[in-house]
Amino acid sequence: MTLSQWRQDARHDWWRGATIYQIYPRSFMDANGDGIGDLPGITARLDHVASLGVDAIWVSPFFTSPMDDFGYDVSDYRGVDPMFGTLDDFRALVDRAHELGLRVIIDQVLSHSSDRHPWFQESRRDRTNARADWYVWADPRPDGNPPNNWMAAFGGRAWTFDARRRQYYLHNFLPSQPDLNFHHPEVQQAQLDNLRFWLDLGVDGFRLDVVNFYFHDRRLEDNPPMSRERIQPGNPQSYQFPQHTISQPENLAFLERLRALLDEYPGATTVGEIAGNDQLPTMAAYTQGDRRLHMAYTFDLLGSTGDATELHDVLARFATLGDGTWPCWALSNHDVERSATRWGEHRALLALTVLCSLRGSLCLYQGEELGLPEAELAYEDLQDPFGINLWPEVKGRDGCRTPMVWEDRSNGGFCPEAVRPWLPVFERHLTLAVARQNADPDSLLARVRELLQLRGGSEVLRQGEQALIEPASLPDDVFGVIRTLGERRLLCLAHLGRAGTARIDLDGLLAGIAGWQPLDLPGMDLPALEGTEWCLEPGQAAWFEPR
Repeated sequence: MTLSQWRQDARHDWWRGATIYQIYPRSFMDANGDGIGDLPGITARLDHVASLGVDAIWVSPFFTSPMDDFGYDVSDYRGVDPMFGTLDDFRALVDRAHELGLRVIIDQVLSHSSDRHPWFQESRRDRTNARADWYVWADPRPDGNPPNNWMAAFGGRAWTFDARRRQYYLHNFLPSQPDLNFHHPEVQQAQLDNLRFWLDLGVDGFRLDVVNFYFHDRRLEDNPPMSRERIQPGNPQSYQFPQHTISQPENLAFLERLRALLDEYPGATTVGEIAGNDQLPTMAAYTQGDRRLHMAYTFDLLGSTGDATELHDVLARFATLGDGTWPCWALSNHDVERSATRWGEHRALLALTVLCSLRGSLCLYQGEELGLPEAELAYEDLQDPFGINLWPEVKGRDGCRTPMVWEDRSNGGFCPEAVRPWLPVFERHLTLAVARQNADPDSLLARVRELLQLRGGSEVLRQGEQALIEPASLPDDVFGVIRTLGERRLLCLAHLGRAGTARIDLDGLLAGIAGWQPLDLPGMDLPALEGTEWCLEPGQAAWFEPR
């Protein structure tokens, strides 16, 4: 099938209610035996991804980069870093994914580049060159200090002095990741042109890294201090509220330009990462209507521990923001502790069952289908600059980035046994390897496949509206939503407590429905009916349809 045929046949709104599988290339599969995952490795393992029943893959950065931040510092927006393969390898990946019915979403890191990008090399040369204003430069204060108090995510000031220009440049992350100046129209156009390059190669959309970081406050005013209760003592950036560094109003106009580009490629989609503090209102503004992002996600559920009240409160806050927004919910990704550890390893299926009940699109992180817990690493094994700089109060992101385990043997089948992988394979992961779970019809992997098939075949879950059930209407520690599509109803409940049977009389939860019957959920016992009350045990989820 040609690219034009693929796009013509594809549903243009396929992303609504879709399940997206995130692949972190360095850790997915090593095809050339150097201990680092690569694009041919991804292609070789796409059958596993397709077997899950997901709709798309999101591939984290594989672009040319010095790898100071493992690909989130791009030195060539149109090149494949040799450690991952070639542009032809990427074309082969896209072709194979499309053959399997998988759409391909790739990361785009637009807000900042590597300091080795030719744009920055030219910009820092002097103050008069053609790209002198393509990055955020500012004069020192009279005493030589940076122009304001802005802090970087990885520790220290967000400004580095450049002796050639005798100015500071802004970097919200590492000093080797200078921020581009999106107030400059040529910068905006250059990044849009880079997006078009990948769309022409056949990608089906973009995951936009820190999408609310594109613009800064031109006045460079100091950020105000953060309220004491929200400070994370091990992270100096958390001491200030990023009022002037992110989520600036000019961002909305650029997102409309970006959406106009995507609309030229029917079926192409965007999912934005919203970072910062007050994330949900930003998420709503960025996805409102059909002129900005298709969908976005925040870190609100990426820190979830499976507490019913906390989960309800996040979704309740989101519900107040309007029906025109479309979220992409995730419990895990390459930046946070794995959900199996936060929720409890024996509750990995419960976590995904709750996730599958929510309105919106979903994102699974590689290994989540296996129930992989967070890996424990020694300091000397760390690669992540975030963890290295802030150790031990902040242990960094390496614990969720260790290699995927395909087989129950040394190095987990990720790379040859005689090769040292870029991060060590966590010994406890080996018993959860793909091959081992494939051989067990009662494994978590088997249950996740059944669960995703159930979700994918339900228009109520993929497209339906959502009403939260107020905690006061449910027993303690029970979370519930009602999904609606036309006349169809689905009631989703989960006992997220650690002890005690929850007894629930469903009559009266929804007007006009006098009786409910439970569906057979993968890996979950059917709830018991005692009189007029359904009984849920701790860790049990149940979905009900009207009789």
